[in-house]
Amino acid sequence: MLANVLAIERAVGGCVPNTLINLARMKTGIPLTAVGRMGDDEGGRFIVNELAKTGADTENIHIIPGGITGFSDVMTKITTGERAFFHCRGENANFEPEEVPVESLSCRILHTAYILLLDKFDEADEEYGTKMARYLKRAQESGIETSIDVVSDKSGLFQEKVLPALRYSDYAIMNEIEGCAAAGLEPRGENGALIEENIKKALETFIEKGVKKRAVIHCPEAGYCLEPDGKFTRVPTFRLKDGYIKGSVGAGDAFAAGCLAAIYNGADAEEMLLIANAAGAANLSCADSVSGMVTMDELKKRIGEWERNI
Repeated sequence: MLANVLAIERAVGGCVPNTLINLARMKTGIPLTAVGRMGDDEGGRFIVNELAKTGADTENIHIIPGGITGFSDVMTKITTGERAFFHCRGENANFEPEEVPVESLSCRILHTAYILLLDKFDEADEEYGTKMARYLKRAQESGIETSIDVVSDKSGLFQEKVLPALRYSDYAIMNEIEGCAAAGLEPRGENGALIEENIKKALETFIEKGVKKRAVIHCPEAGYCLEPDGKFTRVPTFRLKDGYIKGSVGAGDAFAAGCLAAIYNGADAEEMLLIANAAGAANLSCADSVSGMVTMDELKKRIGEWERNI
């Protein structure tokens, strides 16, 4: 049946622009570098221009003549914020681990996403399981902490593609669907209620498989973190007023940006989850992926003012 499109907006999307621009809008002073591959087309020029506004280093973005920049048509239901993605991988499908100049990057943390969406990274590797895992090991050997995120995908390959990467990840950040799928668990019961026991089991699986510093799962109810010493932290999300949510595109990347900013500045797990939850909530106030983000000072102010869920 016919569904009417009532408004059209153009915005950046995907891990690199979402996470990087959100970090820049937080105004933490963290130096930022973008690495990726896109086409020499209108979409690619738009993204590079938006990234350049942040002052980030964009020299490691590979522009491919005649290539197509990956894009998504995102349909958002105005009344609920539910969204459906129609995605074209474009040059992301051709982006290879060797294109990341790991040895020359001057960064503390290298955040890579999304597993299950980067075809060349997801290819099998006889020694490491996947090329993503080999690439992450390369980064760790160069003295860089590694962070990964996953895309919600119906291929059923979560365990095959995600688990090998955990061994060479310092931080693993994903939602309850992705995290539980990687651990072979159900995140919710038949009534839709979150099975918190399975969230913790999934995090335990991540640590068992090699995550070195923090395993994190986020969902509408709360943010969860498990550390190798067994410390488990749960921080409820914020209770948002009716009408506040305008969209949820990029909310996971906003949460990840909050985690990374907090980690970079030495926050413990509880403070990290508070900041990440606030960042995710800020994202929900706008239909696109980045316009809702505010400064870190404002996020901390909201943490003190907003009511939390149970």
